[in-house]
Formats: sequence, structure tokens, C-alpha cells
Amino acid sequence: MKQKPNLPFWSLWNLSFGFFGVQIAYALQSANISRIFATLGADPHNLSYFWILPPLMGILVQPIVGSLSDKTWTRFGRRIPYLFIGATVAVLVMCLLPNAGSLGLTVSAAMMFGLIALMFLDTSINMAMQPFKMLVGDMVNEEQKTKAYSIQSFLCNAGSVAGYLFPFIFTFIGISNVAEKGVIPDSVIWSFYIGAAILILCVIYTTSKVKEWNPKEYAEYNGSNRSDENNGSNEKGDWFTLLRKAPATFWKVGLVQFFCWAAFLYMWNYSTGAIAETVWNSTDPASEDFQAAGNWVGVLFAVQAIGSVIWATVLPQFKNIKMAYTVSLLIGAVGFAMVPFLHDQYMQFIPFLLIGCAWAAMLAMPFTIVTNALQGYGHMGAYLGLFNGTICIPQIIAALCGGIVLSLVGSHQSTMMIVSGVLLIVGAVCVTIIREKR
Repeated sequence: MKQKPNLPFWSLWNLSFGFFGVQIAYALQSANISRIFATLGADPHNLSYFWILPPLMGILVQPIVGSLSDKTWTRFGRRIPYLFIGATVAVLVMCLLPNAGSLGLTVSAAMMFGLIALMFLDTSINMAMQPFKMLVGDMVNEEQKTKAYSIQSFLCNAGSVAGYLFPFIFTFIGISNVAEKGVIPDSVIWSFYIGAAILILCVIYTTSKVKEWNPKEYAEYNGSNRSDENNGSNEKGDWFTLLRKAPATFWKVGLVQFFCWAAFLYMWNYSTGAIAETVWNSTDPASEDFQAAGNWVGVLFAVQAIGSVIWATVLPQFKNIKMAYTVSLLIGAVGFAMVPFLHDQYMQFIPFLLIGCAWAAMLAMPFTIVTNALQGYGHMGAYLGLFNGTICIPQIIAALCGGIVLSLVGSHQSTMMIVSGVLLIVGAVCVTIIREKR
């Protein structure tokens, strides 16, 4: 098996550039889904249930995309066709979802329309997102893999900053941030429109710049046959067999992922309500203050993304990946714990910068550790698709339990930030059981 060559910086950049557009779509969804459904009339105790669909679609779609793309060989590439199809569907749905309250439907019908649109949006985003991770696994050698995922993390966070800020920026330039009861403000609607346009342009750029290896070249560098089904052996490649054969590191990193992604699910779910309570003293989704809090949550999420970009440049300086992972999660836990106690909107920048440190580690460290552990196992796309379950399952469980947990902490959405901090601390403790393959 030939050694994968070192790639120049711009080749590594082009492999992941489309992630910028995909992440804009994901950021718009993350920052605005609770706001959209609260505006449509959802009860705060039921908000977490709307967050079941995103990870559910992820756990269904990404392993399928991984497995199918392992066996796909076309003149357009191996992973790129799935990227392009997913992005195209995402663009269409992004133009529909924010109009759920503008179609003259009843409250229940508007929520059902929003749920169906959300299901398709998440399916398509997951279909577009997974190929980027697999392209790095396919084409980047071990020496450059951390750098490649760091570039991906940077583009991911840069896209997040843009997506999070769109409603705030559009309100600033004069687009209305309030609307009649049950209708999504124009500032949010236009954010989705512009995000959709950027997404398709970024994906077109990636598909025009990246040339995947053909089957012969892929086999030379990865030691697998044309279909990548057997990796040169007669071993079956079905999901249950792959999971049974997965290295212990796969499961240990998955345990860390469980607590981390549950923590961030609660952040995405309850941040709008938490900031509205803590800073604006508002709990009415129809009020101008609540919608202002919704815009400010986008700004805070952008601050988190900026913190993540900065911290991503620090992470490679750690000599020990586990230490970097642990420290990052503990810093994020401190940030979460601070949120309910800061009543000035600008002081909230501090905790969200700290939360960004945890996010940077969550984007880079797990895939670095797991892809290193998977060398020689074959089925890289299928394994990374299955590993996505460690992102999706905790979010599904957290979403199912969200209403119960909210009731247990006194029905204050701001207190859910402390719950997220505790979950990150548990995740940091679990990092200690991981054994790295260097």
C-alpha cells in the first residue's frame, strides 16, 4: 500500500470549503428552530421534542450515505455526488421552512408543515455534511489529518458565524424583526434565503475544485479493492459486523460524545428562552423583547464560533490530544455555568467564548482519534457514518428527556445551561479512559 502524499494547503482547503456553506445552513437551523416553533405557538416544555428530528435523520442518513458512497464510483467522484444532491435538496427546503407561519394554516397545521420541512432539511444537510469527513479520511495521510480536520473546523465555525449573525444583521439594516402572532419575522426568512444561495455556491466550488481518486488510485493508497467492501479480505461489511469488530477506541470516544452532544442539544434548544429570561426578562414569544433575544442568541452563537476558531489554533499546540480534549470540555463547562448569572447582554460574550473552546475540540478531536484507530479496518465511510450515531443518539435521548429535565430544574430555561455544564464535566472525565493509537 502506497503512502498517501502530503497535500498542499489549498488542496486541504478545497476538500472542506463546501463545509462553509453547509454549516451556514446548519447554524441557521440550530439558532432558529426553537425560535421558529416558539413563534408558531409551541410550549417551552415541548420544544425539545422538535429537536428529535435533526439527530434522528442524521443517524438514519449518514450511515447509509457512508455505506453507499463506499461502493459508488462515478466520473463525478465517489463522495461528491451525495454532497451535491444533499445540498440541492437543502436549498429548496431552506426556502420553505421559515414560511410555515405565512401560509394561512392553523397553528397545528403550521407546526406540522414546519416539522416536515425540518425533517427534509436535516436529511439533506446530513447527506451533504458526511462526504466532507469521508473525503479527508480517503485522501489525507495521518501526518496531515489533524491539520485537515482543523481546517474543516475553521470553515465550519466561519460558516456558523455567518449563519448565526444573519437575523441580527438583517434587522440592523431595516428588515422587520417582528411579525403578527404565529408568523416568522422577515429577518429570519431572508436569513434562510441568503443562506441557501451561499450553500449552493460553496458546493459548486468544491465539486469543481476537488478531483477524487479513481478506483485504482484509491486501492493503491488505502489498500482496498474497487468496491471497498472487503479491504482485501472476505470479512463482511454489514453494519452489525462492523460495530462488533470496531476498536475499543470507537466506543470510548462515543461515550464522551454522548455527554457532549447532549449538552449542546440543550444549549441549542433552550438558549433563546434562557437569554430572554436572563437578559430581557421576557417569556412571551410574540413580544419584541423575545424576538430581540432570538437575534442576540445568534450573536452569542457567533461569538461561540469565533471562540472556537481561536481555540482551534491553540489545540495543535497541545502535545497530548487527550489533555487538549479534557481541558477544552472543562472550559466549556465553566462557560455554561456562567450563563444564568450574567444579566448584561454583552457580558454573555464571556461564557459563549468559553463554550466555543469545547465546540472546537468536539469538531476536531473525536474524528482524529477515531480515524487513527480505524486504520487497517477498511470501510472508512461506513464506520464514520456509524460513528455519527455517537452524535445523533445522545441528542435524541436528550430531546426526549428535555421536558422532564426542564420541569425538574424549576421550568427555568436558563437553568438548563447549568445542566449542559454538568454534562460536559462528565464527558471530560470519560476522556481519561480513551487509549490513543498514534
